[in-house]
Amino acid sequence: MRISLVLPAALVMLGAVGPAFASSCGEQIATIERRLDSTGAEKVTGIEPAGGATSSNSPKALDKTPNVKPTDPTTTATAGGISEARDLIKTARAQDKAGDETGCNDTMTKVKQKAGALP
Repeated sequence: MRISLVLPAALVMLGAVGPAFASSCGEQIATIERRLDSTGAEKVTGIEPAGGATSSNSPKALDKTPNVKPTDPTTTATAGGISEARDLIKTARAQDKAGDETGCNDTMTKVKQKAGALP
């Protein structure tokens, strides 16, 4: 009889912890925001992000952005594209908050296209 009391309590605890996990779309938003606030984006827009450029602080990160162009010229980042990407992220964040995972993922695909290949 003790087991029958423990299982429902465990399920309640699991349900309470569930919302604390970030959605995959939420993780995408955070990743792309870091890219849009990077030194590479600053190089494209000429504008330093409000909080200063971010860094991955990865030991594998390059000391400076490489001076190369993407192999596909249509993926070249532009200041206008980065601005549009920032606006789309607001939409994606609202979709993620509303639980619209498909809509959020679709919007994030557009964000990535607009942002282009950042240096």
